[in-house]
Amino acid sequence: MSVTSALAGALSGLSATSRQAEILSSNVANATTPGYARRQVGLGAAVLAGQGQGVQILGVTRDVDRHLLGERRIAQAGGGDRDVRAEFLARLEQTLGTPDKAGSLAARLAAFDQALVEAAGRPESQARLQAVAVTAQALTDGLAAATDDIQAARATADRRIGEEVGRLNTTISQLHELNVELRSFTGAGRDISALLDERQRLVDQISAIVPVREIPRDLNQIALYTVGGAPLLEGSPAIIGFSTTHTITPEMTQALGGLSGITINGQPYATAGTASPILGGTLGGLFAVRDDLAVSAQGKLDAVARDLVERFADAGVDPTLIPGAPGLFTDAGLAFNPLDEAGLAGRLRLNALADPAQGGALFRLRDGLGSATEGPPGNGALLNALRAALTTTRPLASTGFAAGSRSFATLTGDLLSDVSARRLSAQSDQSFAAAKLTALADLEAQNGIDTDQEMQELLVIERNYAANAKVIQAVAEMIDTLIRLDG
Repeated sequence: MSVTSALAGALSGLSATSRQAEILSSNVANATTPGYARRQVGLGAAVLAGQGQGVQILGVTRDVDRHLLGERRIAQAGGGDRDVRAEFLARLEQTLGTPDKAGSLAARLAAFDQALVEAAGRPESQARLQAVAVTAQALTDGLAAATDDIQAARATADRRIGEEVGRLNTTISQLHELNVELRSFTGAGRDISALLDERQRLVDQISAIVPVREIPRDLNQIALYTVGGAPLLEGSPAIIGFSTTHTITPEMTQALGGLSGITINGQPYATAGTASPILGGTLGGLFAVRDDLAVSAQGKLDAVARDLVERFADAGVDPTLIPGAPGLFTDAGLAFNPLDEAGLAGRLRLNALADPAQGGALFRLRDGLGSATEGPPGNGALLNALRAALTTTRPLASTGFAAGSRSFATLTGDLLSDVSARRLSAQSDQSFAAAKLTALADLEAQNGIDTDQEMQELLVIERNYAANAKVIQAVAEMIDTLIRLDG
């Protein structure tokens, strides 16, 4: 080997080990940086005119397990979906309340039932008649408050859908810009590792909203599709459309045109069911809350309200009522129309005839809503009939629950039981999704940056650097010796 060849080899070795040390230091510094993938410097023999000229840097590669990354992204989307669902069902259970909590639906019903029992025992007591009116009003207030909260949850979900769609559009546009830069950098032979890290971070953000598949293209480009097959990025970025609705009422649905769905490049896509391309992320979970979970909960609540109205509107309960007149509970002051059940729980009112706050008189709770004048104060027959109407079993007219006869207390119990069961199931799914995501993230971390190993490799590189430096020093001494000899 000539002196020139030795010097060239040592200098290339210094350059290569310097680059290796730089990359290893970057690996250690970014061990916990989201989207950062471990880098490795590729080395090869440098050959000139058939002669070895040391080492050359072939490039910097990112160490990424594509399959594991894809699985972790799908698990991330699934976790987001389960979190949204569980959050709503926990909120719904808290709104209705458990029987042991004051202010819960069950507690309001128990107070109304007790007030009827006590008033029937002493029908002449104005205080006890007042208690009946107050507890009846509290029961309707509880149903109305639950309705308001359910619709508020739908409105919140609708607003969050708008925010998620805006975030999707922004991120997809940024991915498109990165694709353009990657094409340029790749063509120029420049290091693209940092751009690839940023792209992975952006795709991770999208995958939390909607599950995606990343498809590689030439010149380090990617295409992005949802797992359901909807295009998000294929050459140009997709435009996702959604219109936020500021106020949502029980009768408003996407099917009837009152609420917005999703469009991608102007084409409408299903937001529920097996045909939906967005199932599995926070976006799908929010649509499930707005269009399914909350609608189902409202339907059951309206079924409870309808049963309450019809129990006290029965002709056999209050003989003073004229045909078609509302009973003790009304639909916003009117008789209930069976064709207009949606939202009934929010419109339920105590009949004004028996409510002093609305200009009525308490004696009508004892003597009948159709009574013009006060009757015998000791007659508790109607109050007993009102309690019997509340406690008797009767067939359910609504379809929100399984068919069968129930007392009103049993029906409200079924409502609370159904909500609690669904909440427990959702939280179980949430825990499973979180455990799966944690396991995949741990596997990804194990395949990522091991700082101990990186430091060990850095020690080897330092020794290699020192060895190349000694070669250069030796060559320099040889040249000095030759110069002295020549002199």
